[in-house]
Amino acid sequence: MSNASVRAENARVDKFGDRRRMLAESALAAIAEHGYAQTGLRDVAQHSGLSHGSLHYYFDDKDDLVALAVWNYKSECARRYDPIVETAADGVEFVQRIGNEMASTMREDASLHRLWYDLRNQALFTPGFRETIIDIDRLLEEMVWAIVSRYAELAGRRPAINQEIAYSLFDGLFQNALIRFLRGDKEAGDRLSMEIGLLLDRTLGDPV
Repeated sequence: MSNASVRAENARVDKFGDRRRMLAESALAAIAEHGYAQTGLRDVAQHSGLSHGSLHYYFDDKDDLVALAVWNYKSECARRYDPIVETAADGVEFVQRIGNEMASTMREDASLHRLWYDLRNQALFTPGFRETIIDIDRLLEEMVWAIVSRYAELAGRRPAINQEIAYSLFDGLFQNALIRFLRGDKEAGDRLSMEIGLLLDRTLGDPV
C-alpha cells in the first residue's frame, strides 16, 4: 500500500471513530433518562433525532454504543480533579475545592451518574460492556488515589489506607449522596462536600 493510500485509510478510520464518539455523546442523555434496561437503539434514535440506520452502521449493538458513551463521559469526569491536585497550595484549599467539585458534579450531572451506577450493576449480568466498566472503575480508583495521595502530601502525612479501600469509601459516600439528592434532598450536595473533607482527614496516617 502506498503512503497516500495509508494516509487515506487512516483518515477514513479517524473520521469513523470521530463519528462514533459524536453519536455516543448524543445518545448518552437518552440512555440516562430511562436507564439501560428500558432503552433500545430505536429509543435512542427517536430521543436524539439520530437515524436508526446510522446507529446500526456505526455500532454493533446497544452494548457497543453504551460502552463508548459511558467511557467518554466517565473518563472526562476522572480528569476534572487534575487541576486541583496540581495547583492547590495547602490542605485547607485542597479539601474545599475537592468537596465543592464533587458536590457540583453530583448536582449538575445527577442523571449521568445514576446511569453509571445502573450500568455497573448491569455489568454483573451483561457481559457486553463489562470490560469497559472494569476499565472505568480502575480509572476512577486511580483518580481517588491521586486525591488521597496529594492530600497526604500536603499534610506531610502518609495515607492510612490503600488505594482499593480509598476508592470504596469515596465511591460509597458519593453514591449515597446521589441517592439522597435524586430523592429530593436539596442539602445532599452541601453535606457531601462536608463529608468529603471529613473522609479525607480519616485517610491520613503517620507523619512522613
